[in-house]
Amino acid sequence: MNAEPVTVVLHATDSITRAGVTVALRSRQEIRLVEPETAESCVALVVAERLDENVLQLLRKLQCQPNPGIVLVAGDVADSELLDIVGSGVSAVLRRSEATPDTLVRLIRAAHAGEGSLPADLLGRLLGRVSQLQRNVLRPNGLNLAGMSSRETEVLRMIADGLETREIAEKLCYSQRTVKSILHDITNRFQLRNRAHAVAFALREGLI
Repeated sequence: MNAEPVTVVLHATDSITRAGVTVALRSRQEIRLVEPETAESCVALVVAERLDENVLQLLRKLQCQPNPGIVLVAGDVADSELLDIVGSGVSAVLRRSEATPDTLVRLIRAAHAGEGSLPADLLGRLLGRVSQLQRNVLRPNGLNLAGMSSRETEVLRMIADGLETREIAEKLCYSQRTVKSILHDITNRFQLRNRAHAVAFALREGLI
């Protein structure tokens, strides 16, 4: 039995590209193309020659929508753009020169399944950028990749161990007010509901 087709909304920066990709995907039973105004919970396929500000704004807009994934097809991607791409919710990247109907379908289905895909060289460069960010920016400022300081993770670790605010304050030589302020900052910054949610977030992110 064939799987249900994946619903896709196409965003292309020029009409010729849009026409070509549309023709390539319309013939594929695995894909169902819809117009942006009728799109709801669709994989977003963005095709652009270069990542200018308009494309980045589009990616950020798509990130705020309830779509299962974003596939980006672009020309050459600069190292400085990799973090922006990942930060904009893109789950799969493909160079235009390597784009074929089969490859597009494979990446669309992967994005729909919640999987990510990057060309091997881009993945290596991304890891290098992340390492550089950690080494030169975050670590000197006492932060980690989640944007949480060492004292914040220590407080969450103690909460996970079952300690009360007073006990945490005593162990860290803080006032109870300071401990409460740290927790308030964490829950506000990451939009968490309460202490339990904050601990669950830290565990999920591998911080404690």
